[in-house]
Amino acid sequence: MNSGRKNAVIPGVLFIVATAAALAAATVEPVLSGTDYLTKVAANASLVAGGAVFYLIAAFTSVGIAISLYPVLKTWNTGLALGSVVFRTMEAVLYIAAVVSLLSLVTLSQHFAHAGAADLPSLQAMGDSLRSMREHAYLAAVFAFSLGAFMYYYLFFQSRLIPRWLSGWGIAGTVLMLAACLMALFSDSYVTGYALLILPIAVQEIVLAVWLIVKGFNAPAIASRSANTGNERVLERGIA
Repeated sequence: MNSGRKNAVIPGVLFIVATAAALAAATVEPVLSGTDYLTKVAANASLVAGGAVFYLIAAFTSVGIAISLYPVLKTWNTGLALGSVVFRTMEAVLYIAAVVSLLSLVTLSQHFAHAGAADLPSLQAMGDSLRSMREHAYLAAVFAFSLGAFMYYYLFFQSRLIPRWLSGWGIAGTVLMLAACLMALFSDSYVTGYALLILPIAVQEIVLAVWLIVKGFNAPAIASRSANTGNERVLERGIA
């Protein structure tokens, strides 16, 4: 496999792994809902721990996507390519913070399950705080994802490395995701409650992953950019 093909396949595979991990991690959401969530967490500690592992996989593959795209996209705009790496790194860090809160809930739920009646209100309050911290960290992570993804989809659209219908779909999907984040922020609700706004980018990333693995990047666009860059360097040397 040549380097150009590898530059497309690696992010394609990472897109699939990140999506699969996020879907697997979402299986813990029902356990965290309702007023009796501490009891449910205590009864499903292994499920929650497994969900935490999948969240970590999603976090690391998310930043891996931006890093793997950087060598290709920096040719068009180094600042935006680097910005996508920064924001998706922030996303990963915030996902990790959400995981720490989630695992802390597991420990707290074990204390809650064996606590006396006098201790239950204070443990419940601590649990509410940890659950809220997790949700806010998750929301901030989705904000960071939306900004980072918008940057590389804009570069895809500008460079024609992938078809413009696909990169335009990505731009529209990230804007809808940002709208979902803002609605969740101002309504103090879960961003996952806005499924219709999240669905377009979720489907688009799967389509993009398949495209990158099967078709790769547009070779003429890369060749044209490389030629232009070479000519610019020749001109700069001549001026110097």
